[in-house]
Amino acid sequence: MSLFEDKRSRPHFDFLLLLSMYAMMIIGVIAISVANFVPSETQDLPLLNKILASNTGSWQAIFVVASPAAVWFIVSVPYEHFKTFAPLYYVAIIAFLFIVMVTSSAIRDVRAWFQGPLGRMLQPAEFSKLTVILMLAKELSLNEKPLSSMRSVLRIGTFVLLPSFITYSSGETGSVIILMGIAFLMLYFGGVDWKWILVITVVAVLGITALIAYGVLGDSDSYMLRRILAFIAPEAYARTTGLQLLRSQEAIGSGGLTGVGLFVPGSMSQLDFVPEDWTDFVFATIGEAVGFVGTVSIVLLFLFMVLRMLYLSRFTYDSFGRLVIIGVMSMLFLHVFQNIAMTIGLMPITGIPLPFLSYGGSNLLTNVIGISLVLNITKNRTAALPNYNIPAGHALRRRRRRKAAPVYVNLTGEKGLSRLRIRRKSREKAQA
Repeated sequence: MSLFEDKRSRPHFDFLLLLSMYAMMIIGVIAISVANFVPSETQDLPLLNKILASNTGSWQAIFVVASPAAVWFIVSVPYEHFKTFAPLYYVAIIAFLFIVMVTSSAIRDVRAWFQGPLGRMLQPAEFSKLTVILMLAKELSLNEKPLSSMRSVLRIGTFVLLPSFITYSSGETGSVIILMGIAFLMLYFGGVDWKWILVITVVAVLGITALIAYGVLGDSDSYMLRRILAFIAPEAYARTTGLQLLRSQEAIGSGGLTGVGLFVPGSMSQLDFVPEDWTDFVFATIGEAVGFVGTVSIVLLFLFMVLRMLYLSRFTYDSFGRLVIIGVMSMLFLHVFQNIAMTIGLMPITGIPLPFLSYGGSNLLTNVIGISLVLNITKNRTAALPNYNIPAGHALRRRRRRKAAPVYVNLTGEKGLSRLRIRRKSREKAQA
């Protein structure tokens, strides 16, 4: 045990974060099943049977049921292991991204999925977010002043830009945005000089502005640029790239204050009014079903998870562990913000799923592993401040050295002076 412990920094298993995650996953299974509801087959069945009757809902439920194994495995491994083997995970994911880009078939000009068993698709770009978090946390924790040398700039730039370039070449811009956002927030919390933060911000703003200008002035036929233009003026693209956004807004608005209810025949979700309303646009299904009150409750639960991780990072004194928590928090926050914003028309549509709620095993597993890393760190962290990691016994011995109490003598007589001389001599002998 070490001195200067803080109760808030003591190792513990954070059940609040775990329960919040599983509450989100259960809501996700129900929402996905609502989006694929077929009244003629499941109208009078209990809730569980309606979920099992939905192909996507039942698969998502299988992922949720299997997730405790992933949580147990990640939490049981000391998190220093992930720091040691982070480069190995990073190289493996880079190789996987390259293989998928070269060999996979394109779906809407995107080559990002690997065909797995039982017809399941694996998306390595999702797992690349975790490896980038681990690599940046390791690099930033080893440098007191990150980006203070050319070597540090090249290393951090490579860790972020290499997977981003391969992912962008595969046509998946959404994951690139998340990777860049994670890197920016980790650099900000990692103690990088404010001048670098300012430079990165200016470059990002100029890059986005140039991209939009190229699409507007150059009349490009790129699907990604058409989505950006549809965000600016959705009515002008009402039959093409603006259709999904307009219908999503209409579905969310139709939910009103409390929603139309779950598994309602004739609802927009049941009639497949919004394309992909069980994946990227599941928030439209939720908004119609539970209305303003339900969607605000879900947003507040996401906010609680983000703030909880920020709190846990604040009292994690190990630099690597703290930065991993910041990275996972950034990943969750950016996904939630971008997904909800794009479904209501505040951000361009980028194909980013809503964590724990959208259908997809790769994204769900990525977020489960991320939260499990946070649980691992809080469970195994040290509660001692690094600058005061002093053995408690040593400090107690120093505390016991108390100052000698003052001696008051009567100096008015000869006896008083003789007593004082005797005391001085005895004290000098003791010091010798």
